Amino acid sequence: DDMQNWSKILGRKGWLSYNWPTQFGGPGWTAVQKHLFEEECALAGAPRILPFGPVMVAPVIMAFGNAEQQQRFLPGIASGEVWWSQGYSEPGSGSDLASLKTRAERVGDHYIVNGQKTWTTLGQFGEWIFCLVRTSTEGKPQLGISFLLIDMKSPGVKVRPIRLLDGECEVNEVFFDNVKVPAENLIGEENKGWTYAKHLLAHERTNIADVNRAKRELERVKRIAKAEGMYDDMRFRDEIARLEVDVVALEMMVLRVLSAEKSGKQSLDIAGLLKIRGSEIQQRYAELMMLAAGPYSLPFIQEAMDAGWQGDQVGALHCAPLAANYFNMRKTTIYGGSNEVQRNIVAQTVLG
Repeated sequence: DDMQNWSKILGRKGWLSYNWPTQFGGPGWTAVQKHLFEEECALAGAPRILPFGPVMVAPVIMAFGNAEQQQRFLPGIASGEVWWSQGYSEPGSGSDLASLKTRAERVGDHYIVNGQKTWTTLGQFGEWIFCLVRTSTEGKPQLGISFLLIDMKSPGVKVRPIRLLDGECEVNEVFFDNVKVPAENLIGEENKGWTYAKHLLAHERTNIADVNRAKRELERVKRIAKAEGMYDDMRFRDEIARLEVDVVALEMMVLRVLSAEKSGKQSLDIAGLLKIRGSEIQQRYAELMMLAAGPYSLPFIQEAMDAGWQGDQVGALHCAPLAANYFNMRKTTIYGGSNEVQRNIVAQTVLG
């Protein structure tokens, strides 16, 4: 609810589409202005902007969608009124995304979609889902993939939540059983979806780096350490210093990617590196918070993950969400393409 309400508040100000050009209703901010906006939101403790609509699918619609699709979908994304989900990973196709098997067969002016997606973040709230589907089995796997927009209220769509290690149902399985999708919901050309997916992945992996949140959480580590008496431990302060250096380096890398985007260059290789570094930093600050809080971090209070939570707790209030957050952060080096696979991609594209 907090993320949805925050998105609508930003939408009314015209800021949910903060990374959009003016021709599509955005403010036309520079890369530096976008970064500063994200930084101020993070430092203020505002809810995260769910990226699937404004940050991920919107740039694909702008770049590869037709005028009718842009007029139909972009206003709802910009206002925050329409909640989007991402349909990429499948039970047997995660980091090896090109092996996906969800099938879309063209029948007249519709596609009939059958298959399953998994790890769909907050899919239980989704109204629309952008999906990679297989429309051809000829040639290389990447050549038979298309990019479809699917109404999640369509008959045959079923969503089943998955409970995670932290006790939350943050991700879902999504099943498609003879789902009828209008052909007009195809983005770009049939069998060209892999090209569009790579365009989107650069935005996704830059977003996963979440450098501004890392800067905020670094300061939180320091506050907890000082409150619990760990800041006087020189070995612990060394760990904080190492983390701070890596956060600054990550921010410099993010700015490089933003500069490349401004000049119209694709930066998928660097985006993969951002994903690696950003996700590892997220795990490190979650672990340091646990270490700083000591025994007070042990109680697992799931409700404390909710914004505005008030309740009895053991130890200081700042310790309540630490265990749940630590467990939740175990996922970061896996989703969005596992770090092991990302290292291979970076080695191939950057080192040759």
